[in-house]
Amino acid sequence: MTNSAATGVLDKDGLSALVQILAAQGRTVIGPTVRDGAVVLTEIGSADDLPFGWGTEVEAGRYRLVPRADSAVFAHTTGPQSWKTFLHPQRQKLWSAQRAADGRLSVTEAGTEQPSYAFLGVRPCDLRAIAIQDRVLAGGRYPDRGYRNRRTGAFLIAAECTEPGATCFCVSMGGGPAADCGFDLALTEVLDRAGHRFLVRVGSEAGQEVLSGIPHHPADVETEHAARAAVDAARDRMGRAMPPVDLRTLMGESLDADRWDDVAARCLACGNCTMTCPTCFCTTTEEVTDLTGDHAERWQRWDSCFDVDFSYLHGGPVRASSHSRYRQWLTHKLSTWYEQFGSSGCVGCGRCVTWCPVGIDITEEAAALRDERADRLRREKQKETER
Repeated sequence: MTNSAATGVLDKDGLSALVQILAAQGRTVIGPTVRDGAVVLTEIGSADDLPFGWGTEVEAGRYRLVPRADSAVFAHTTGPQSWKTFLHPQRQKLWSAQRAADGRLSVTEAGTEQPSYAFLGVRPCDLRAIAIQDRVLAGGRYPDRGYRNRRTGAFLIAAECTEPGATCFCVSMGGGPAADCGFDLALTEVLDRAGHRFLVRVGSEAGQEVLSGIPHHPADVETEHAARAAVDAARDRMGRAMPPVDLRTLMGESLDADRWDDVAARCLACGNCTMTCPTCFCTTTEEVTDLTGDHAERWQRWDSCFDVDFSYLHGGPVRASSHSRYRQWLTHKLSTWYEQFGSSGCVGCGRCVTWCPVGIDITEEAAALRDERADRLRREKQKETER
């Protein structure tokens, strides 16, 4: 946990009041709920929609929803969606064009009004992912206006992790199960003999205003200690870890590694890793028209560097093989992202591991590249010694 002081404690009624006050402010409240055998993010009408008593079991290429013996709300791992589903939607209209009877053409930009969002249950890894997407899509010379409109004023309620999954590796990516910044309110769930409650920390003036409008108790030492202990224990129970090397250098020195052939033999190039990744942002545009040809629309939709046409230039694709496309994705995510945006593109959420149909593990691939580089350097050193 951070050094910021805890402000209060919510019980279940307080959690319900939190959802109600956010809705009363005209916000669209998005939170986790159980649907179709998974914990998914969707609009919720009340705290009763949250996944009380549900947890998850995950592994590479495996996800299972499992009932719990208690009524924990935030004891599940990240699901197939991230918050980019709402801030950077899969498909959005950019403009439409209409030809009138006299032949004149009018172009109308798509509406700029966006929902006022409140996100309930944002994991610390996803807070970091949102901050990365802010730099990518809302910063720079050419910001995405749609993203910026959706992001501006969004109210973020973090849920600190107390039970990391087997595919989580946020600590090795410089993060952790604690919410350090970027939130309006941060909740830490506690279940013990004293009851089921949520320690609350305030991260903004808007968060303080919301908290003051709902029933809560002053933070007590017992709850603070239990919350801190649960988050600290989670930090030591990460299911996976990136190898402790400079990943930027490793990727740059592994462009010709044999390991790329190995992973290409397993990769289906389906793009699941990019779709579930909370920071992948690539899009393409497409035009659609009606049968008369008098009305046309331009839409933006998600795209993936695993699509063979993604790098298509005149004459053919630049990256025609699975080998080159997987190498592009991993090298960009862990290395060249720094050159563009000043940080890694990976937050260690583990979604790409869980939702890969063949169970390709990004941490395992990085470790294999490290080992191959070490073997190569050892052989080179041995040759130098023998000369």
